[in-house]
Amino acid sequence: MALFISFEGGEGSGKSTQAQLLEERLRRLGAPVVSVHEPGTTHLGLYLRKWLKQGRPFDSELAEFLLFASARAELVSQIVQPSLNQGTIVLADRFSDSSVAYQGYGRGLPIKLIDEINTEATGGITPDITFLLDCPPKVGLTRVGASFQLKLFDSPGSAKPVRESEGTRFEQEPIHFHENVRSGFRILAEKAPERWRVVDATLQAGEISDIVWEDVEAALGRPAEENGHGPRNGILPGISTQSALHAHTV
Repeated sequence: MALFISFEGGEGSGKSTQAQLLEERLRRLGAPVVSVHEPGTTHLGLYLRKWLKQGRPFDSELAEFLLFASARAELVSQIVQPSLNQGTIVLADRFSDSSVAYQGYGRGLPIKLIDEINTEATGGITPDITFLLDCPPKVGLTRVGASFQLKLFDSPGSAKPVRESEGTRFEQEPIHFHENVRSGFRILAEKAPERWRVVDATLQAGEISDIVWEDVEAALGRPAEENGHGPRNGILPGISTQSALHAHTV
């Protein structure tokens, strides 16, 4: 069955790790799955990713958002929509909600404008489930900083996995920017609890992975695994446990 799952969160929240762990779990079951990430995956997305890595400035907040929206439109038309049409599970490391949180609540662009452009860019596609890895900004930014320190001091040829920087453009923003982004994500989750699952990102990666898997299994109609931590542990208060799926719009 086609299923569209996105992972959202601030810097250092661990969303990329969880997207990868879920992909591995689904592949072990033989499920058809494709992973995408923003920005990236397509030619335009990779160009934008390179731009961010180089720390190049944008002329305006609107220009920044429109570039993300353009890359998103290409991602949807080339990969997301065709994959869903074929009954594939699509995992997205960031999607349209990131623009609302970062360029809307973070940068201050009108939310209505972002929503309208996002709708055009995505063709109205909305993830069935969105996992928000909710992490205090100071914790997440510390994680990112620790990773960069590791990269600087690891010996050549080391097999130790090290996080690659996606660029420091957002990471170097003042702390109040990241607080606003976190608040934006939580507001989005409160407005659509049937879609969002807010997970405590300060838990161990394995615990978070089990929480994510419990919801995904429910959505796929499979019984949840026994994972030792009890049902719904790690889901933050006020979040619906409903697993109903949205219909995809084209």
